[in-house]
Amino acid sequence: MFKFLKNKLKNAVDKFSKKVEEEAEDVEEIETPKEEKVVEKKQKKIKEKEKKVEKKQETVVEKETKKEEIEPAVEEEKKDSEPRDKPKKKGFFHKITSKKISEKKFEDLFWDLEVMLLENNVATEVIEKIKEDLKENIVDKPIKKVSETIQTSLRESIKEVLNVENIDLEKKLEKTPLVICFLGINGSGKTTTIAKFAKMMLDKKKTVVLAAADTFRAAAIDQLQEHADKLGVKMIKHDYGSDPAAVAFDAIKHAEAKGIDVVLIDTAGRLHSNANLVDEMKKIIRVANPDLKIFVGESITGNDCVEQATKFNEAVEIDGIILSKADIDEKGGAAISVSYVTGKPIMYLGMGQEYKDIEEFNSEKVLKTLGL
Repeated sequence: MFKFLKNKLKNAVDKFSKKVEEEAEDVEEIETPKEEKVVEKKQKKIKEKEKKVEKKQETVVEKETKKEEIEPAVEEEKKDSEPRDKPKKKGFFHKITSKKISEKKFEDLFWDLEVMLLENNVATEVIEKIKEDLKENIVDKPIKKVSETIQTSLRESIKEVLNVENIDLEKKLEKTPLVICFLGINGSGKTTTIAKFAKMMLDKKKTVVLAAADTFRAAAIDQLQEHADKLGVKMIKHDYGSDPAAVAFDAIKHAEAKGIDVVLIDTAGRLHSNANLVDEMKKIIRVANPDLKIFVGESITGNDCVEQATKFNEAVEIDGIILSKADIDEKGGAAISVSYVTGKPIMYLGMGQEYKDIEEFNSEKVLKTLGL
């Protein structure tokens, strides 16, 4: 997973770091040595003691009669406060050489890194964030360890990009029935993802009913029925061409009557640009009033997946995302970008064709996979 992006990213970052090293100006800084810092601390203590002595003097009411008693104490405290070890003048300061790069040079050098990210389907919004964060961390600032600073900046940027608050599914499952509607275009792996999700619910000891609300695509009902039979769960269906919202409604009523925990609604794949099908999808949402609307997109389609998720989110406000075929996605642009662009969390990754091949999205695992 993301192997191609990992290698490309490493090469691009190494190349970028090397160019920054070459193009940046050397800057000399003066560093205060340890022994001087010790002297400064001693001097600070002296001043504090002198202040205490002065305070004692001010609080004495009878200055004349107490003078002989105070002065020896003052002199004694001053004597005690004097530093016994005077600092050596030699070697007080030494110079440290670091690097500093101008904004103009940074803009020129970042281009290669930007092209690499674009080639790997990373969204322009994410690239812009990476660029701005890098600029903040290295432009016109002394840098001691160029490669390490760039690597750290990149890791923190992608970590922030992936840091979208996830859905607490366990909390959601406290409601019965929990109604979940799955959305996406044809061929995105939606029906298979629903079957995987159903298996996951069964493993959690939850009862499930499927709603075959894709009454448009040929064989869609048969395909979902096959999964239902294998999993041993009930499926509610109508004839092809019937109202998909009615199928969703009947499935929910069935779940309520039978005390079933989870309703999973399959919908017809539709292009986000098809106004009529989008309106039909909106009707399903109005009728079913699902607790979760999950967009299923193919990880391997990169920026197309991000655009689809954005349009579906604009149409019905999705709650979460499942990326199918992530196991064969060498670039990883969609996984890095889709949450940041939509503001919705990636809940799961599809990692194969078996029912068990679905895993919870983990941002730290993605960072590790990318070598960050």
